[in-house]
Amino acid sequence: MIFDRNNQKQVVALLGAGSMGTAIVRRIGAGRKILLGDISPKALERVGEDFRRSGYDVETMQVNALLKESVEAFAEKAAALGPVMYFIDTAGASPNQARPEHIVDLDMIGTGYAVDAFGEVMAEGGAGLIISSQAAYMYPIPNDIELQLVNTPTSQLKDVKFIQEVAMQDSGLAYMIAKRMNHLQAQRAAATSWRKRRARINTISPGVIVTPLAYDEFNANGDGYQAMIDASAAARTGTSDEIAEAAAFLLGEHARFITGTDLLIDGGVIASIRTGGFRLG
Repeated sequence: MIFDRNNQKQVVALLGAGSMGTAIVRRIGAGRKILLGDISPKALERVGEDFRRSGYDVETMQVNALLKESVEAFAEKAAALGPVMYFIDTAGASPNQARPEHIVDLDMIGTGYAVDAFGEVMAEGGAGLIISSQAAYMYPIPNDIELQLVNTPTSQLKDVKFIQEVAMQDSGLAYMIAKRMNHLQAQRAAATSWRKRRARINTISPGVIVTPLAYDEFNANGDGYQAMIDASAAARTGTSDEIAEAAAFLLGEHARFITGTDLLIDGGVIASIRTGGFRLG
């Protein structure tokens, strides 16, 4: 049976086929061509089949987000399918999943590769979204260092003295700095390469969102996360569907004047930290 006879479809590309990214794609992907990219063939098979059985038009591609060439091939594949109107990047590793170097390589440099690659293929009027983290607000980086970072090519970020001497020394610091760098990467792209394509790009910084991978963090530091949740105004965790609702807004027609900015969705955790209601351990 042919479910959809439309041939000229807008393309939605998702890098990282986890629960948060797939929730976003479900929210915006109906009637569009979806390209899922992930390093795990098993995840691609499982998620792709789930989408197809739900009536979505999906293709999959194995992508290693650590490798510039692999990410560029993913962007080229997306462009070959049609006009790339939406790009979502959720690929990353958390502090209790990886060593500092891997977090820097994946969450910072890998994200930079993706932003750069899709900056070459986005269709006019398209929009991109990087999933960052509330952790981006937890370690203030001096302004002069941020200026240096935002003006450093992606391939050279790892050579910056600040990255070597601070980020590479601790997984938690690596994660916080990488996630702040995501904000800077979106700002740079919004003003340069994506601007030239007349496309927009923003970031979302989720707080404590319950996903399968989040349990690695909960198991490693359950008491700390519980204290963070209890100190927040919302007094609960968030869901992938709530992130997807906000993402659909930032990617959609009602956000056409929004680019190069971050939306913090954390239930009030950062507000509690900044007003003394909660202190990081």
